[in-house]
Amino acid sequence: MVKSSAAAGQLQAFRGEILHFLDDPAVAGDQAWQYWADGLLLVEDGHIAAAGDAAELLPNLSEDVPLTHYRDALIVPGFVDTHVHFPQVEMIASGGEQLLDWLQQYAFPAEEKFADVRHAERMAEFFLTQLLRSGTTTAMVFGSVHPQSVEAFFTEAERRNLRMICGKVLMDRHVPESLRDTAESGCQQSRALIERWHGRGRLQYAVTPRFAASCSDAQLQSAGRLLREFPDVYMQTHLSESEHEVVWVQELFPDSDHYLHVYEQYGLLGKRSVFAHGIHLCDSECQRLADTQSSVAFCPSSNLFLGSGLFDLPQAQRFGFEVGLGTDVGAGTSLSLLQTMSDAYKVQQLRGDQLVAEKSFYMATLGGARALDLDAQIGNFQVGKEADFIVLDYNATPLLQLRMQQCRDIRERLFVFSILGDDRAVAATHILGQLFTD
Repeated sequence: MVKSSAAAGQLQAFRGEILHFLDDPAVAGDQAWQYWADGLLLVEDGHIAAAGDAAELLPNLSEDVPLTHYRDALIVPGFVDTHVHFPQVEMIASGGEQLLDWLQQYAFPAEEKFADVRHAERMAEFFLTQLLRSGTTTAMVFGSVHPQSVEAFFTEAERRNLRMICGKVLMDRHVPESLRDTAESGCQQSRALIERWHGRGRLQYAVTPRFAASCSDAQLQSAGRLLREFPDVYMQTHLSESEHEVVWVQELFPDSDHYLHVYEQYGLLGKRSVFAHGIHLCDSECQRLADTQSSVAFCPSSNLFLGSGLFDLPQAQRFGFEVGLGTDVGAGTSLSLLQTMSDAYKVQQLRGDQLVAEKSFYMATLGGARALDLDAQIGNFQVGKEADFIVLDYNATPLLQLRMQQCRDIRERLFVFSILGDDRAVAATHILGQLFTD
């Protein structure tokens, strides 16, 4: 639950080390972020009223303003997960296969259970609790093919007043019969969900063709029609996750120039389109992603677990399209974006590239918000934005505590969090300024 620590509309103050990003460190360098060793964050009506040095802000603060002081900790914006499957959470750590066989053996059987609305409701409650415990306050989420999975998710997210994006999966071929819809039923069910949930509170809908191989021409066409009918909804799908998948899609769509071109032919690229993985991209695909302002969700834990490949982050930076981090789950190994940062670092090391911690934290906060076209609402502590933020404890574990004592500056502490951190490092999660409690 989210526990109120102040009356509605009342000003709240939070003191401690504070860090946030104004831009991509790969572009703006040290000008991309602000850090206050003794900072103050002011929240009013669930939105940021001010952020800055405590010495400058405290003298003007009334004595009756509730003040929470987080010592030996770092206050950062809430994490943004740009790709995660909530129906797969109970089969996390199911191994022994690569992508296409893994889907058949583990993912699809888990998703079949979501025909039962009570199961969907239980899993939605569990999933969102685990996200918040991990410091994730916004996510782009795949439901199952069943519309009740999305109903359950949005109902629970609305109860917690969360900013979340979700969509019913569309897939009408090359999947078990029990998980198939049709182009017509998928479109009708998606439209009903959009009309009921999109823009309701902090909730938004994503048209969700699972991936090109699981969708007929008719279904991809209907997904494009939905995006034209509702131009402010999102689109989420998978792209070039494994080499076998890329070859299969080329066989299914022989007239397409490349994998991304399949989606482009049906009008699925755009500023609110997020493509998960994007490991095996040619330069032409990268250029089209950039030209259309589409984004990619980098899912390193999943990519390593399934042996799918190593994402080329420097290539993405060269072409200038936005990249967020995704836990993926169940192929991912944790809902913690801190653990995901650790795997992202290792992926880049294996490629011979370097990933600095500032870039990791950017991708998990403002970069993720930009990837979801939500940077006007969340992602940093600029005045007027929604006050979703977390507190990372330097002493969360004995090993963290010991290692932090050796750090000379905030850069080194960020790196330690990005390698050794997990959900235990999240001391507090605030939603619109209010403290989340289990």
